[in-house]
Amino acid sequence: MRKLLPGKLVIASHNQGKVVEIAELLGPHGIEPVSAAELDLPEPDEIGVSFAENADLKARQAADLAGLPALADDSGLCVDALDGRPGIFSARWALVQDPRVAPAAGPGEIEGVRDFGLAMRRVHDELDRLDPEASRAAHFVCALALCWPDGRCEWFEGRVDGMLVWPPRGERGFGYDAMFQPVGHDLTFGEMDPAEKHRISHRADAFRKLVAALL
Repeated sequence: MRKLLPGKLVIASHNQGKVVEIAELLGPHGIEPVSAAELDLPEPDEIGVSFAENADLKARQAADLAGLPALADDSGLCVDALDGRPGIFSARWALVQDPRVAPAAGPGEIEGVRDFGLAMRRVHDELDRLDPEASRAAHFVCALALCWPDGRCEWFEGRVDGMLVWPPRGERGFGYDAMFQPVGHDLTFGEMDPAEKHRISHRADAFRKLVAALL
């Protein structure tokens, strides 16, 4: 595998929460993260059928346009009783069609026209419609793609298992964190100290594999 050398690395994401989390994970290794938003890079259409495919297309585009190595993350919440949904559509479940009529945000956050308070409510309501007693087992998946401008890419995947809670708890984290309680813990990702979340999360699992292989 090609090694990732210290220096600038494009984080191919416009999600500020994700960029901050990735920067914290890479900081100790001499990497200088710069976000796609800072470079005014466009967001590609996520037309892949898996987390890995979507991460790959984002990283390839960013590396090509920036002329720098680029790292993309595609991640999401997979609910067992919903046959793995929202899965690769996790961010799209949070889309507000008309931001002028968006509901007030609950736990979670609004990112542009994405309201993750609304997305968490949708997951909860879908489970209730299916069966109020349906299993709340779920897992987060994170796929990482690291690409260089010459087209070389490496891929890594991580996972963390847990249970969904309602109502959501905690103001930390982002996305669906406030409704996800990882196995073996009493706090949701939304309540957890960031350092503890970074130690056990799906993203941390994928990054451990990347660091071991490339750094």
